Amino acid sequence: MGTAEQVNTYQRIPPFVEIMDSTLRDGEQTNGVSFLPHEKVVMARKLLYDLNVDRIEVASARVSEGEREAVSKICRYARQIARLNRVEVLGFVDGGKSIDWIYECGGRVLNLLAKGSLKHCTLQLHKTPEEHISDIKKELEYAASKGISVNLYLEDWSNGMKDSPEYVYQLMDALTSNVQRSMFNVQRFMLPDTLGVMNPLQVIEYFRKMLKRYPDVHFDFHAHNDYDLAVSNSLAAVLSGARGLHVTVNGLGERCGNAPLASVQAILKDQFHAKTNIVESQLNDISRMVESFSGISVAPNQPIVGENVFTQVAGVHADGDTKDKLYYNELIPERFGRKREYALGKNSGRANIAKNLEELGLELTPEQTRRVTERITELGDKKEIVTQEDLPYIVSDVLKHDGSDDKVKLISYVVSTAYGLKPGANIKVEINGRQYEGSAVGDGQYDAFVKALRHIYKKYLDRTFPILANYQVSIPPGGRTDALVQTVISWHYKDGLLRTRGLDADQTESAIKATFKMLNIVESEL
Repeated sequence: MGTAEQVNTYQRIPPFVEIMDSTLRDGEQTNGVSFLPHEKVVMARKLLYDLNVDRIEVASARVSEGEREAVSKICRYARQIARLNRVEVLGFVDGGKSIDWIYECGGRVLNLLAKGSLKHCTLQLHKTPEEHISDIKKELEYAASKGISVNLYLEDWSNGMKDSPEYVYQLMDALTSNVQRSMFNVQRFMLPDTLGVMNPLQVIEYFRKMLKRYPDVHFDFHAHNDYDLAVSNSLAAVLSGARGLHVTVNGLGERCGNAPLASVQAILKDQFHAKTNIVESQLNDISRMVESFSGISVAPNQPIVGENVFTQVAGVHADGDTKDKLYYNELIPERFGRKREYALGKNSGRANIAKNLEELGLELTPEQTRRVTERITELGDKKEIVTQEDLPYIVSDVLKHDGSDDKVKLISYVVSTAYGLKPGANIKVEINGRQYEGSAVGDGQYDAFVKALRHIYKKYLDRTFPILANYQVSIPPGGRTDALVQTVISWHYKDGLLRTRGLDADQTESAIKATFKMLNIVESEL
């Protein structure tokens, strides 16, 4: 029997887990994040229709006119696609004001925020448990009269279970009796770890107590990530019988954020074979959208949605992928609307290069692949990242000029610059098997380098070389990074122009490479 089957045997994993996304409400509490109304509408459409999230929490009632506009537009859209019951708004025990606000916006589901710990009840509200329960019942009665469904948050429930479980039970007993259910019909009781203080063992313990006492109640769990346990705690809640989980896209949320949607979805499906309605191929798109609107960058190693998580760096891994996919797991990138990539750098090896060449439809001989690999390794040693889009230009540069028959070779050089002084260059070159040294200063590093070369040619060979006519620097077309600089230099030569190109991570070096290509062309014609 596999691990998942064993877990299902001993735990209470529901056959289906509801996912409620709170990016537009709780996620917006991320420091510095404020969504515009039209951004909220676009994200809501993506979440409800493309991603097929079961429910979305879109705002807190009575916050601003901007929120009113956003909620109204979202509710109007949701009504058009018959999903208005999936749109939820956080409201407060405030004498019906939140309920009126939600109703006027077209909303029909209230997530009512009640106090789930005795401290919050007595120290923040300055009320007795009986008074708070009475106020909650009045809100529920008024919501029922307006045709609004209610889910009830027990704010600070985790500390309530730690410090005052009798208060939690008193509140639940008052709101789950048969009489209360028939009158108010609370759909879900939502249990938040408001301050992110729980660990998975506590989640299991407290959920078991709740479910033992209230076996027929639908419980959601709302995790915060202060101890980096939001995903683990969410899974512990599901293992213990929670029927719904609250998440945010990219884990946005106050302080350390909430449980990230993509991670929760992948673990639910792969580790516990739990079913959800999420369309996984849309997870990357919603992540990029939220990243753009929020201005909060996704870490490159964030599971599922990070830029680098489907990129193999080590050449041995790329080699293994060609041999029955030895380095694959169930997190196949195509499943999430992405594709596997093979990084190009000093650790790439021939297998990574071959994978990228195959993607581009380029066929090279083993010797050509070796030379391209050497060139990419050289760039990697300079801490440069080469993209697949850069590769054709590297291949072209290497194949056009391999350097094996060069008569003019650069042995070593040093260029320097200092405040108040002109840049200088000291160089050693080999020309037709003999080595020469020269130095010079110039108006720039490359200018100093060329003047040192001219000095060598004039002093030791009594020759000059072509005069520079034009100098252009650019990033190769299509390159996504600044890993490569392309320098194209035109020279006056034999009553015409001789044009050579250099490619490197450093602008000066790319110009030097273009220069030595020119010198070798000239030398070969002597």
